[in-house]
Amino acid sequence: MNVLVIGLGSMGKRRIRLLRELFPDFGVFGVDGRADRREEAKEQFKIQCMDSVEAGRGFDIDAAFVCTSPLSHNTIITECLQNKWHVFTEINLVPEGYERNISLAWEKGCKLFLSSTFLYREEINYIRSRVSKDRQWNYVYHIGQYLPDWHPWESYKEFFIGDKRTNGCREIMAIELPWLIRTFGKAAGTHVLADKMTQLRIDYRDNYIIQIEHENGNKGALIIDVVSPVAVRRLEIYGEHRYMRWNGTPDSLCEYNMETDSLDQVQLYETEEHREGYRAFVVENAYKNEIREFVEVVMNNRQPQYGFAQDLEILKLIDTLEEET
Repeated sequence: MNVLVIGLGSMGKRRIRLLRELFPDFGVFGVDGRADRREEAKEQFKIQCMDSVEAGRGFDIDAAFVCTSPLSHNTIITECLQNKWHVFTEINLVPEGYERNISLAWEKGCKLFLSSTFLYREEINYIRSRVSKDRQWNYVYHIGQYLPDWHPWESYKEFFIGDKRTNGCREIMAIELPWLIRTFGKAAGTHVLADKMTQLRIDYRDNYIIQIEHENGNKGALIIDVVSPVAVRRLEIYGEHRYMRWNGTPDSLCEYNMETDSLDQVQLYETEEHREGYRAFVVENAYKNEIREFVEVVMNNRQPQYGFAQDLEILKLIDTLEEET
């Protein structure tokens, strides 16, 4: 398979590195409008790079990874589908072009695969398996990190999280809500408290406290912010005789053992893969898992477990949360 990685920033480089590790026989090519990024990718990965998607048409491409800023995804995905390339895209954050690209993918016989990395985390899969339907569950979940610390090597004003349409709080919602809704059920009602409490040069609310009532009676308190100076991911889930706690890292998932009246660590990983410069809760294993899944979807003509139709519902929910205050 020949793969074109479009966008050679931090995520594009990660996808190239993991593709090389997982599928060393694949042909990998890169696209970026910036000459410095093309040169860096050429030197680091020894791949051929070009300055436009159109130039990739000369390399018998089978699939494309869209790793550019979210607001550019719409037209790039359309161009890839018109070339009859299967598409793996990072989260889009805005719904523009969804219906057109869903229809175009069907017409061209291509797969549309949307990254939702947390659905491929071992901890999340374990939590989902333990949240049974025979009882009611509550959860409290706080995710936060000070916006300038997300990409300390560049200004947040030059990164898409600084844009109101693709802001940092919206991205956190787009990462977390797919697995929360799949685990606890469709949202039936919400209540939101949000405002701006920092001096950051942004034109959107930087912190949210969200109550979610799910259709099956489960309830959650979701706290999202780009304020906390300490990067935090802290989850508690409980029901009658049941309790789980997770701090976002592979070694922090614990579950209450009623027989011994103890809180026991849940060990899920034989090996944990981290990259220098990333927080401890950024685990490479999940990124590998979703790339494997994409290749399986393409090779075996399967439907992805999370696609554009499901994501459109999540984006509608995020719009509701942003508009509620």
